Amino acid sequence: MDVTIREALPEELLPVADLLGSAYLSDGLLSLGTEDPYLATLRDTARRAAEATLLVAVDPADGALLGTVTFTPDGPYAEISRPDEAEFRMLAVSPGARGRGVGEALVRACIGRARRLGMRGMALSTSPRMHSAHRLYRRLGFVRSPERDWSPSPDFTLHVYTLTW
Repeated sequence: MDVTIREALPEELLPVADLLGSAYLSDGLLSLGTEDPYLATLRDTARRAAEATLLVAVDPADGALLGTVTFTPDGPYAEISRPDEAEFRMLAVSPGARGRGVGEALVRACIGRARRLGMRGMALSTSPRMHSAHRLYRRLGFVRSPERDWSPSPDFTLHVYTLTW
């Protein structure tokens, strides 16, 4: 698929928030639905754009928003990365663009950015229920790092995947 990956523009922050919220809700990833406190974090694209790098995937033909990811080599959004690793979070692809390589393009963009920054690897946290994402990560060379799994709340554990080069 032909896709352009770039930093989100200010006028795209609300559409990116909508894409993230609807993707996580429709995939059943927010246990409390619209009342889940993580929904507010997902939708806070302005803060992420200011404190990390908010990337978008767009269709070069018509500019349609296809997906998004937050890349962070450090700072408040780097929850599990080590000093020589970058991290990415909140990967989401519009339902109509799934299966077309958008998620892979976004992950590859994060890997490229990390390499250009001189990092030695990448880390990410993922819900145990995100099976399609896990297949993508493994295909790109990420490995499960269960010794780094963590719990943002007492009843929920996130799995960690890492990639080293």
